[in-house]
Amino acid sequence: MDIDLTGRTALVTGSTKGIGLAIAAGLARAGAATVVNGRSEASVSGALDTLRSEAPGADLRGVAADVATAEGAETVYGQVPDVDILVNNLGIFEARAVLDVDDDEWRRYFEVNVLSGVRLTRMYLPGMTGRGWGRVQFIASDSAVAIPEEMVHYGMSKTALLAVSRGYAKAAAGTGVTVNTVLAGPTHTGGVEDFVAELVGGDLPWADAQRRFMAEHRPNSLLKRLIEPEEIANMVVYLSSERASATTGGAVRVDGGYVDAILP
Repeated sequence: MDIDLTGRTALVTGSTKGIGLAIAAGLARAGAATVVNGRSEASVSGALDTLRSEAPGADLRGVAADVATAEGAETVYGQVPDVDILVNNLGIFEARAVLDVDDDEWRRYFEVNVLSGVRLTRMYLPGMTGRGWGRVQFIASDSAVAIPEEMVHYGMSKTALLAVSRGYAKAAAGTGVTVNTVLAGPTHTGGVEDFVAELVGGDLPWADAQRRFMAEHRPNSLLKRLIEPEEIANMVVYLSSERASATTGGAVRVDGGYVDAILP
């Protein structure tokens, strides 16, 4: 499928590594002027170097700001006031027994995983609807609908994104702007490697650790392996294109068949 995003500007939050970096690379390769976001100048600069090697000639820039804060969101909006494609990817996760999660941690997960995307969508959606074209995506997780026992606080935040996304899709109805959630399944990132080691032990070779993690902690997966970040990015690039003009208000699964249901 030929996807050409030339002339579009894309902003991907939390895009200095992992899924966010893969999404930024995919959008850049498709021709979008792509804005990378991270909390520090060093992380943003490193990500831009990586992207320039992966997508030579791409139109790339970066903004260092913590969009989990109102001040950080304002910084990004001030430097990049017009965006056609907004990918709310920023997120944190950690295994913790639910009875050990205190009030501050519940608030932190909501601030980072939910409110960061809410703020930016509130800022950018009026411009998109005014221009008659736009794409907003929230990167959620299979944990939104299959709450993991070891990460209830994380699952809660991803469930909230389903409601937020559907609500914004209704606010953009009939404008040419689509809003969707991408339900990413267990994905191979540096953070997940650490998470796997925490659950199954850090002494195993990676192939064995991944196999044990999937068998013991994610047995519903039909892939029986972790998803690669580029596989998530492929869906995001498609949803960012003209080809996906009739897909809005949805929770689109790239979960490797993990969620044991026909619909989310």
